[in-house]
Amino acid sequence: MIDIKNLCFSYTKSSDYILNNINIKIEDGTYTSIIGENGCGKSTLVKLILKLLSPSSGTIEINSKSIGYVPQVMENFNFGFPITVFEILNCHMKTLHLKNLNIINNSLLSVGMLDLKNSLIGDLSGGQRQKVFIARALIGNPDTIIMDEPSTGIDVKSQNDIYSTLQHLNRNNNVTIISVEHNLKAAYSYSTHILKLNNGNGILLRTSDFLHSNLEVMQNDSNFSS
Repeated sequence: MIDIKNLCFSYTKSSDYILNNINIKIEDGTYTSIIGENGCGKSTLVKLILKLLSPSSGTIEINSKSIGYVPQVMENFNFGFPITVFEILNCHMKTLHLKNLNIINNSLLSVGMLDLKNSLIGDLSGGQRQKVFIARALIGNPDTIIMDEPSTGIDVKSQNDIYSTLQHLNRNNNVTIISVEHNLKAAYSYSTHILKLNNGNGILLRTSDFLHSNLEVMQNDSNFSS
């Protein structure tokens, strides 16, 4: 569980908070999509949970055993460099001081990528690469995975594959998923809960309750109806 109490955050030392008095609990085994307008603090909240930033005030209690993280886009990764899927995951294993290579096979199997273990990362599609980095996040057997806009720059078919993979990990492996989302249709379709950030505030609801309370908005939302 991630228990956030009275969380405030500002990138300056002023009271101009991008997040202002956030109080939410993300329960174990849930799939929570974080939505909101650009600049509302979605990625900032993730960085606070990952302890990459420190709150201006308030607390974040994390009872997860470990957290795997998949950034928005692997912008700093050289996909032209001749490295295989196996080598990428093996490098990550070494940073975690793990030696059992079966962990790599199990991680790739979880995302349906075991048959491409020896493929060069540069030869894979965007969706396949994203699955590789989800597999990398699974190394170490985390009980929580945090994603930052997992479908950015990926075709629709691959997006569906990614979200089905995340939903499978959530439902079948009981992995808690937290995903920053601009893809509202995916958020409404796959998540168990929606966390909406707006004007520094946040409200967390079951997806069914969120859709019911925002029915008119959903009907007029081209991202949802398309």
